Amino acid sequence: MTDPGTPAGLPAWFEPLLSRLHDTEAADFTRLPTPDGEGRRQSAVLILFGEQPASGPDVLVLQRAATMRNHAGQPAFPGGAVDPGDADTIACALREAEEEVGLDPSTVEVVATLPTLWIPVSNFLVTPVLAWWRAPHPVGPADPAEVARVERLPIRDLADPAHRLRLRHPSGWIGPAFRIHDMLVWGFTAGVLSTLLELGGWAVDWPTGRVEELPAPGAAPVP
Repeated sequence: MTDPGTPAGLPAWFEPLLSRLHDTEAADFTRLPTPDGEGRRQSAVLILFGEQPASGPDVLVLQRAATMRNHAGQPAFPGGAVDPGDADTIACALREAEEEVGLDPSTVEVVATLPTLWIPVSNFLVTPVLAWWRAPHPVGPADPAEVARVERLPIRDLADPAHRLRLRHPSGWIGPAFRIHDMLVWGFTAGVLSTLLELGGWAVDWPTGRVEELPAPGAAPVP
């Protein structure tokens, strides 16, 4: 983990996660070893934690439009490929969040960058950028052709055993997933969230034997 300097005023629930992140490696988030950068495009995602009075700590996710060429209809963190004008992966993650959901970067405090992870299907090397939403404001799809919806998922709902399962991909791969707020969160996003729940001390026992098949592309949304 790279620590740009812990911002002042973080809520107490953030501290256990930060202290455990210092010793994390890519292997804590994925079974896939991270290859070198040759022939692979650098990218970044923003893992933005906030807090609301009624529901407590939460994390921002978006759902990609069903018409997208890649990852159609799939929930994800805001993010994308590093552009030549981006100073680094942090700048990339903030820029993409601004473009996708209208996030004001000045309301965000970057806390850490996590180990770079590899997504084989797109051959991207992804750096997750962990941040605290110091001054939350309304956000939503900036371009409905790319983003269908934006949600703040409460940590307590993500940790709820009733919302957790594992999905089997047609390739045979099985990984964690969440059925929450009328969304099925799986793949890279679910894997990172699952690890963060453990590191933050928020996870509770859940039925890991609950394995379902990944719905076919274009299938009706999972209720």
